[in-house]
Amino acid sequence: MRKVLLRIVYEQFWQVESAGNELHVGIGWLYVVWTALAFVSVLMLWRKTHSIREIGISLGFWSLVPVGLMLTGLTGSKIVQHGIPVFGYGFMMFVGFSSGTLLAVHHAKRIGMDPAVIMDLMLWLLIPGLAGARLFYVCQYSDRIFGPPGMNPLWSLMALWDGGLVFYGAVIGGALGGWIFCRRRKIRPLLLGDVVAPSLLVGSGFGRIGCFLYGCCYGGASSLPWAVQFPPDSLTYQAQLNARVIQPGALCTTPLHPTQVYSSLLAFCLAGFLTWCFRRRKFEGLVVGLMFTLYPVNRFLIEFIRNDEQGQLGTTLTISQLISIALFVSGITILVWLSKKNDSFKVYGSTAQPG
Repeated sequence: MRKVLLRIVYEQFWQVESAGNELHVGIGWLYVVWTALAFVSVLMLWRKTHSIREIGISLGFWSLVPVGLMLTGLTGSKIVQHGIPVFGYGFMMFVGFSSGTLLAVHHAKRIGMDPAVIMDLMLWLLIPGLAGARLFYVCQYSDRIFGPPGMNPLWSLMALWDGGLVFYGAVIGGALGGWIFCRRRKIRPLLLGDVVAPSLLVGSGFGRIGCFLYGCCYGGASSLPWAVQFPPDSLTYQAQLNARVIQPGALCTTPLHPTQVYSSLLAFCLAGFLTWCFRRRKFEGLVVGLMFTLYPVNRFLIEFIRNDEQGQLGTTLTISQLISIALFVSGITILVWLSKKNDSFKVYGSTAQPG
């Protein structure tokens, strides 16, 4: 479990060593990786366009990061002294978003949809999705944002890379952004929903790995062989310390269910199943309906062995379980309604085209 996945340091150009619970990597390795990515990107662009102008623009874009890092190194600022942290949660969010986008592009090509539509859509899903996920988290865990003394509330509110996103909030915000996008581009929402639904679960799978690295969304006590213990710099450790489950100075938390890993594996399995269904769907909205039906079952059951939420509305059910019930009913309703509409499945391109 690493809250900071690695830290890019300026001290030694080619340094690679473990320091506490962090991996320190010299900035030279970042230059090597960035140069390799730039070379592959420019080569692919040249094979596609043979445009000197496009190559120049691409090289200018790729040069921004190394130039910025070199200028930062000359300032002698605190960033240079302490290094640049790469947070595990934020990195996994990036991997999840990138992987989900590639999968959605693949599905779009399969039905003859222009992949550019997906690239445009992702911004409409990303920004409202992040806003919804963060707003949901702030409302649910306001004490973590505004409670601890000495913390800057505005900085804590914006620190998405450091954990604090709720999947259901992302679904609500992303759904709103996607609906607006479909209205603007005159695309059928259920069609586009089927294309991106598996990608949402892929993003959730990687996001839960980020939760594991950060130590949030932790489980209850466990004596199973695969139970996990979190180090002192994790959210789980602090929560147990506050609850007096462990004493100050403890080396780690008590053994707990790795609910983040459970959720990640289930999300990937469900994404694979939805991808299989996408290729065989009989009507538009089938994949969306299945996601709204199956994911809530997964989340509802996982909540019983999580230990970071309390019952709501006078019940023992958490807010996530209550939302899961509502989504499950909605999913069943969608599937029953759409299955009765004989004309609900249309080959893409037979009606409104994307603008």
